Amino acid sequence: MKNILITGSTSGIGKEIAEVLSKKNNVFLTGRRELNKANFYSCDLSNVQDVEKLYQKACEYFETDVDILINCAGQYIYKPIDEMSFEEIENLININFKSAYLLSKLVIPSMKKNNWGRIINIGSISGVVGEANASLYSATKSAFFGFSKALALELAQNNITINTINPGWVDTPLADNSLNEDEKQEIIEIVPQKRFISPNEIAKLCEFLISN
Repeated sequence: MKNILITGSTSGIGKEIAEVLSKKNNVFLTGRRELNKANFYSCDLSNVQDVEKLYQKACEYFETDVDILINCAGQYIYKPIDEMSFEEIENLININFKSAYLLSKLVIPSMKKNNWGRIINIGSISGVVGEANASLYSATKSAFFGFSKALALELAQNNITINTINPGWVDTPLADNSLNEDEKQEIIEIVPQKRFISPNEIAKLCEFLISN
């Protein structure tokens, strides 16, 4: 049984990952919504102090180290870059990428000490092929590529694996809030399987990637 810290775990993909992995592991959760649970801490991932506090709270709950980090928190803004405010730009970078980088920095020392660890970053197909009117979102998700590849090389000898999952459209509230029915149908028409991804498929992939 491993100790897993999961960000963005109160809805959508993160919630499903938490539900699947909690069956055989200890999980500590964080997200935008308030949950009255001992294994949950609500924080602002765009704030460095809150990120450090989250890590401390997770270690206190586990009474030991974090074995596995899953960076699932993310914000999506569909807007031309010239219409984005500087506050939106900074917030998107901090939540989508900087928080993942900082949490990785915090958990890696104990993973090295234990000679075992797993970090999974939930990216997006937008980080691979780009997405018009979501340039900064695409940039933050693309950042996981270089980060994961470099960190995987850096930590391979410590038995620590780093992976990024880049799903396309997933059947979540985010998709429902971002697309109307006509837009959904247009997307489905160009997907070979003619459907959106299930959050459970991503959760099961995470389950495989944290295994030995």
